[in-house]
Amino acid sequence: MPRIKIDLPEKFIFTTEIAVRITDINYGGHVGNDSILSILQEARVQFFKSMNSSELDLFGTSVIMGDVAIVFKNESFYGDVLNIEIFVQDISKVSFDIFYLVTEINTKKEIARAKTGMVCFDYKNRKVTAVPDSFRKILEEK
Repeated sequence: MPRIKIDLPEKFIFTTEIAVRITDINYGGHVGNDSILSILQEARVQFFKSMNSSELDLFGTSVIMGDVAIVFKNESFYGDVLNIEIFVQDISKVSFDIFYLVTEINTKKEIARAKTGMVCFDYKNRKVTAVPDSFRKILEEK
């Protein structure tokens, strides 16, 4: 089975820093794979917040994760500060992909790269809905 490959853009549109917490550490003494997914979610929440939005109210709709791919590159440890860069692409009528590059801020080592497929969702009607034009416009300006 071939390995997953995630190609990243040359330019990212959002960057944040997140410190590794003691609760992120697994029995191997490094950040657990499940914790990387939680760190990506925190970065995504901060990205949406930077646009005065959220996962529950992305310009009038909500978003849910349809899929995720993570490629682990290096270990990370308690006390590390992770730099997470984000880029959005592959916008369709009802979904978009968020790409992440996670590096350790001091060593510049790449810790992980990831992609989450986000689907716009109307919780009231329990169905998939269109990507908001306001969100598309903001992305075009970045």
